[in-house]
Amino acid sequence: MVTYLRRRSDDFMAVATPGAGKTTFALRIAAEMLVDGTCDAVTVVCPTEHLKTQWALAAARVGIQLDPQFRNSDVHSSRDFHGAVLTYAQVGMAPQVHKRRTITRRTFVILDEIHHAGDSRTWGDGVKDAFEPAVRRLLLTGTPFRSDENPIPFVTYERGQDGIQRSRADSIYGYADALQDRVVRPVLFMAYSGETRWRTSAGDELAARLGEPMTKDLIAQAWRTALDHRGDWMPQVMRAADARLTKIREHGMPDAGGLVIASDQTSARAYAKLLHDLTGEPATIVLSDDEGASGRIAEFANSEKRWMVAVRMVSEGVDIPRLAVGVYATSASTPLYFAQAIGRFVRARREGETATVFLPSVPHLLGLASEMEAQRNHVLGAPKEKDGLDDELIERAQKAEDALGELDKKFEALSSIAELDQVIYDGTSFGTGARTGTAEEADYLGLPGLLTPDQVTTLLNKRQADQMASQKRQQAEQTRNEVPAQREAVVPMSAGERRNSLRRQLNTLVAAHHHRTNLPHGKIHAELRRLCGGPPSAQATIEQLEERIATIQTF
Repeated sequence: MVTYLRRRSDDFMAVATPGAGKTTFALRIAAEMLVDGTCDAVTVVCPTEHLKTQWALAAARVGIQLDPQFRNSDVHSSRDFHGAVLTYAQVGMAPQVHKRRTITRRTFVILDEIHHAGDSRTWGDGVKDAFEPAVRRLLLTGTPFRSDENPIPFVTYERGQDGIQRSRADSIYGYADALQDRVVRPVLFMAYSGETRWRTSAGDELAARLGEPMTKDLIAQAWRTALDHRGDWMPQVMRAADARLTKIREHGMPDAGGLVIASDQTSARAYAKLLHDLTGEPATIVLSDDEGASGRIAEFANSEKRWMVAVRMVSEGVDIPRLAVGVYATSASTPLYFAQAIGRFVRARREGETATVFLPSVPHLLGLASEMEAQRNHVLGAPKEKDGLDDELIERAQKAEDALGELDKKFEALSSIAELDQVIYDGTSFGTGARTGTAEEADYLGLPGLLTPDQVTTLLNKRQADQMASQKRQQAEQTRNEVPAQREAVVPMSAGERRNSLRRQLNTLVAAHHHRTNLPHGKIHAELRRLCGGPPSAQATIEQLEERIATIQTF
């Protein structure tokens, strides 16, 4: 706020993590502008119809009346309002209408989630044309910028020494900053692996384990098989998620709610039925950004219902502060979509609230979970790498919800089971794996609902130490009971077991270094990655883990 009032520049871009209060910040500035006479009107542009209503209600609470029902055919805003709330699509369809509105009254424009102005050339050109005459423009975004080549209007780009242009923000307040200031919740990611089996279009039956090293095609098909509601993976994960929700409700958040993020309408309805069978309570279903979606979201937000299942309606700004448990049951894996989804769970209401998100043990997702505080700038002119994280996946994920998807036509899901693979928090992987329904899994699901960030780390370290001690006792007991002939049989570890063992060893060494130096676990892991290279430990290869273990032993 102070930075903005000092600069008073025509364009100001603020990047802030979801839950950090971008709406409050923007409306405070708008109120100042109206009072001191800098502007006579306010226009807010946002991505969806649902957010139009949300913005209007928030503005009304601070005395600014915005019309969320304004249509392009209205041409002029009613004098009963200080301005209007529009969507980017609405502006793109009739930029001249909004240009006339902007010229007629000195207008302060708030461009919410400004990266959407780059969704199409029509939208970008429309926004630029409509709001060029505005006296001030405030650009807001809470999620990583896109990786396409469409320049975003009113965003400042700077060319680096490598010749590539990158967006420049005037103010940045990331998730790590907000977490340190206790204005957002700590998020624990519970990653579930498990065996999956499917039949290809050629009639071949294949099997793979989520989390094991394999090709991208096999990962995609194993992932889709796990998300199939007819297998056991989704029911087992939902049972675990509901148990976590119950724990949170019993200890500090009695109205806590859960959200399942589905890929399409068919899956969403099937997941809702699974939840109904599991809990005995109907789940709220929000299938698309249609006329009734806002009402269903608002009703759920103001109720004490346990679960909502949604497709598409996880876009930026959808505000349901009581959401504390999520199930990421979609195949979308872009940084932008992932950040949008996780942003629904980080909004804190009181100190100590935590959030837990359940997700498949897929390399892309594990990496995003480990680096959720990372900030991406909008890059123009950079060479494109096919890493599976193209922003085009968002469009595919949010279009044609009732389509079964291309992969569904190529194979038939046969079976799947779920196992807790690891818990990811603050870039660190905890746990040694556990079957669903066991006491070891329950130890993690039963973490208290109200914890500070430091307490989360302490308890996860304790859970992991207890789990390792229990396994050592079991192995010792088995050794005592084995006959000599059986002792000679050596069963080689699978790649997944080897990775789990190395992760445990690395985490133990990091914890020991933490106690010696008082450095946060996340900083120690980050230093190891700087020295050794490679992704976060949650998705690191066996060789990378071995190199980091050897490196930290030299500290």
